Amino acid sequence: MVDLSVRNVFTFEVLGFEVWITRTIVNTWIVMAALIALAVMARAVIGKPRAVPTGMQNAVEAAVSAVDKLVGGAAGERLSWLGNWFFAVFAIIGASIVGGIVGIRPPTADWATTFALAFGTFALIQAMGVRHRGMRYLKSFIEPNPVLLPLNLIGELARPVSLSFRLYGNVLSGLIIMTLIYELAPIYARIGVPAVLHVYFDLFTASLHAYIFCILSASFIGVAATEPA
Repeated sequence: MVDLSVRNVFTFEVLGFEVWITRTIVNTWIVMAALIALAVMARAVIGKPRAVPTGMQNAVEAAVSAVDKLVGGAAGERLSWLGNWFFAVFAIIGASIVGGIVGIRPPTADWATTFALAFGTFALIQAMGVRHRGMRYLKSFIEPNPVLLPLNLIGELARPVSLSFRLYGNVLSGLIIMTLIYELAPIYARIGVPAVLHVYFDLFTASLHAYIFCILSASFIGVAATEPA
């Protein structure tokens, strides 16, 4: 049977409220621990930064520069400092999906995780809109006619929902396909075929969906922070 449920690992109470620690939360902790360990390891290898980067320092600077350029191109150069946030999002999404190779159920296969990431984008959209446009941004919700306020609000709220469902649906579909292959394919087909599919669903897909999520988020933020022509 294909197990697609988000099982509860353990439960405890805080001030009379029951708190559930699900498999998604535990796997998220594992992904976070792996990323922190990788960051510490990279920092230890780099040591004192060199004026002319080589080796690990060159790889890290290239990755950071690529994300900064992506954000600057989608949201505008004045918002390129948000590259730090998007680098973290890219790393979490990518590492979550890649974890499927070693048997970890991707946290991004749970809508709660993808919605939390999308809600971060939603918060940045509002914050950057107000910061760079002030009351003009808030006024845009009642333009061109105050009657359209409900529709404009629905459209704004639809952004994080669409972002979260796009990522969630793609990751979950890959998980379903790999689960079906492992459970239904003949034994002889489980040796080479899954490895090839893992490369597609857990490596190529990880990079692609992390990129799409970040580029769309940066674009939404850039539009909110830019005065209409």
